[in-house]
Amino acid sequence: MTLQSMTGFARSEGVSGRSRFVWELRSVNGKGLDARLRLPPGLERLEPDTRRMVGEAFSRGNIQASLTISVDETRMEAVVNRDALAAVLALREELKDIIDPSPLRLDTLISIRGLVDIREQEDGEDALLARDVAILSGLTTALANLKRMRETEGAALRAVLAAHVARIAELTHIVETDASRSPEEIARRLNLQLDQVMQDKAALDRDRLYAEVALLATKADLREEIDRLKGHVAAVGELLEKGGPIGRKLDFLAQEFNRESNTICSKSNSAAVTAAGIELKVVIDQFREQVQNLE
Repeated sequence: MTLQSMTGFARSEGVSGRSRFVWELRSVNGKGLDARLRLPPGLERLEPDTRRMVGEAFSRGNIQASLTISVDETRMEAVVNRDALAAVLALREELKDIIDPSPLRLDTLISIRGLVDIREQEDGEDALLARDVAILSGLTTALANLKRMRETEGAALRAVLAAHVARIAELTHIVETDASRSPEEIARRLNLQLDQVMQDKAALDRDRLYAEVALLATKADLREEIDRLKGHVAAVGELLEKGGPIGRKLDFLAQEFNRESNTICSKSNSAAVTAAGIELKVVIDQFREQVQNLE
């Protein structure tokens, strides 16, 4: 499956009858899915379908969907008042023996006030229904366009995240193979620190001594942190390969990365390990910042 960024823009337009409409969609980062709609007055009936379609297309992101519509108002029609026309013709018939009627002309009839009404054509129910269908079809197109843009940005993000996690793996290896972690070096440091503790043995009881030795041994061992970092690197790789809406899972793993790097820095007895731990924190921050853009 592909990855999707949560940022993007898309547009579609169409015509139905004498109506022209334009959809504009904007998407930005969000913890969940929040669809904000701007529909013209009189088209509120389309809101349920619009929300449903946005929800079917995306699972995360703050998405603003705006619809604008314009109507061709130049289409006019002439409507004959047939009752008035019948009355005029009846009067003409009634007066034909009194006056000499000339033949009726169309321009004469049109000039009679109230006989012909020029007004804007109104869309019938079928035309309005067809327009609604066309508008929702236009929304489908806009959503597909937005999805393509989000997927394009998602592909770029995948490459960036893969590079970050590769660097995390490299730094983890540097920590793992540092000379300060060799059994001989660990034993040397423990003996040195134990000698320092024993210099004050008069002030230490046996339990305190054991506790100090255990603390020194724990601080000297980074095995658990390294193993967890390796596990998190593998998990990120699997998620990037799988794709789909993985943003929340990657954000959790970024927090776990950060926890392990903090522990490594606090336990470090080597300048090289400390430097690697600090760079780990920098790369992890960059990783997490990019993860915030993923669906």
